[in-house]
Amino acid sequence: MIIFYHNKYTITEIVSTETGNFSNQINRNIVTALFDFATKFKDEILVWCHESEKDNLNVTEIQHLFHHKKFLFSYNSSNYFDNQLGYIEDSLYIKINKEVNYATWQMSSRVGAIHAMVLNACKDDLKAENNFDYFLNSFAKRAMANGLFCYSQPKLLIHKSALNEVPQSNLYELFKFTKQHYKARWIFLLFFNLMLFEKKFPVLPFLNSLFYKRRKINLEVLNQIPLESNKKLVEHGTLDVLIPTIGRKEYLLNVLNNLAAQTYLPQNVIIIEQNPEDNSQSNLDFIQNQKWPFVVKHHFTHQAGACNARNIGLSLIESEFTFMADDDIVFENNLLEEAIKTFKQTGNEVFLVACHLKSQTIVPQLPLQFPVFGAGHAFVKSSCIKKLKFTMGFEFGFGEDADFGMQLRNKGFDVLYISTQTILHLKAPMGGFRTKPILKWQNDAITPKPSPTVMLYRLLYDTKEQTRNYKSTLFIKNLNSNFFLNPFKYVKTFKQKWNRSVYWANVLNKQQS
Repeated sequence: MIIFYHNKYTITEIVSTETGNFSNQINRNIVTALFDFATKFKDEILVWCHESEKDNLNVTEIQHLFHHKKFLFSYNSSNYFDNQLGYIEDSLYIKINKEVNYATWQMSSRVGAIHAMVLNACKDDLKAENNFDYFLNSFAKRAMANGLFCYSQPKLLIHKSALNEVPQSNLYELFKFTKQHYKARWIFLLFFNLMLFEKKFPVLPFLNSLFYKRRKINLEVLNQIPLESNKKLVEHGTLDVLIPTIGRKEYLLNVLNNLAAQTYLPQNVIIIEQNPEDNSQSNLDFIQNQKWPFVVKHHFTHQAGACNARNIGLSLIESEFTFMADDDIVFENNLLEEAIKTFKQTGNEVFLVACHLKSQTIVPQLPLQFPVFGAGHAFVKSSCIKKLKFTMGFEFGFGEDADFGMQLRNKGFDVLYISTQTILHLKAPMGGFRTKPILKWQNDAITPKPSPTVMLYRLLYDTKEQTRNYKSTLFIKNLNSNFFLNPFKYVKTFKQKWNRSVYWANVLNKQQS
């Protein structure tokens, strides 16, 4: 391990387990020095730390964090880019939970670490810049999408830093970053959002950004770095399967037969059967009439709804790991065996297996950090989901999976995407909402738009700027001839529908508190 202490611009001290006199490196550009040391010390962890945090650096913890080599960690109580970043990116990587290990490409020069092998692999696509923060954010933004695991990690410091450094970027850098890392249309949308919501007219930053080109990174270079975790994540290796079902007897039977043919058998298969009709009874006779190589835990309920069904199922889990599945899927006979191998290989507690329709083809690639969560094709270490529940405010709407994924992330558990294994989703004809739910807002004189459950998710997890950006893009996407016939009426109606959605989202949120 080699530690570079710096004053934000240049190196002030180097502490290393390697022999050698590094006094000639003092006052060098920190980025250039990192490249040089990575070339010379190819199997070392390279750590940077602002000189003000020297006594606060958690040196002993860093070695444990690197249970494999494809990591980039950093931490600061604030971000280099301020909240205006939400005007250009609609993802969970913007609003960071600073209390836990949280997936994000937003990096900081305050403190961080990377393995030399990663820098060496990517050096042809990287530029040694004077602005260390900009370099880190640019690198992580590109590399995260290509297999580098990037996190805000508070364990890098022994104590939470008392220094709340104000973000140092300005509008010139924000527009430059947008042009270099997003599609060109986003600089126009950024300009529009700043003008609309903040009454700013950043003409010069906008024009200046036009001279920059899009930055990319070679996917293959990171694929060459082996991903083999030494983290002891698997102890017993037992696994439960959780399946909510309603009215799809034949499809569910096929899933059970698929599970019975696995090379690695589950310990329990938890089936939550729903039928909202009064006096109805279970029609899953095959549960008792056939012999299964696992315990089938069958629970019947008259209350329809995937959130409620999954919550019942969560309370019945016993095994070390859980496969959260749909009732109309098809998969290979080694899916569960490969899933346990994936837990061992990645050392990560949560991952999604690539799920596709018959018309789709999955291109296999190495594990990636993933911004979504799907409760129909997820593998989770069961200890991670203790005390978690699907939020009932999302019942019969949209967003319950995304909300559950955010609950996991806010506990410090990242979600990976595994495409070397696949699940076929049949999308059975009886899928979706097979009972007609009565929504609280369906008789409103003004129809809320977007759906209140979509709005609820945004109120819970978006920054103010992200919600504003969603509002402006929704407005633009829904423009039609009515706008040109009567623009004032069109805008008024749009605002009314938006405000009604916000109202019902707050009602749903209060019901959960």
